[in-house]
Amino acid sequence: MTPDVQQFAVGASRVATAVGGGLWPWSGFGVKAAIRKLRFLDCGVALLFASILLRIVAQDRPMSPWDWAVVFVAPLFIAAALWRLARTACPPGGR
Repeated sequence: MTPDVQQFAVGASRVATAVGGGLWPWSGFGVKAAIRKLRFLDCGVALLFASILLRIVAQDRPMSPWDWAVVFVAPLFIAAALWRLARTACPPGGR
């Protein structure tokens, strides 16, 4: 059996789902600083929703209403997480 691009994409999305899902509890229990908690949570949100979108695009069946809802809502969550990651980054002076 030869691997194809779709199988690779779905496999990569499953790994990203696991990593993104693992960042959520890590942000709650593994990190003490508030900004670092927020950054880990935002990284998890971006990874999780991006991987779900990838699996929706790669599926063979027709899209359900749930799929359509995720397609419209997920980019909003990803954009919000990336915006907060940019806002909580280190200032230009490194302080």
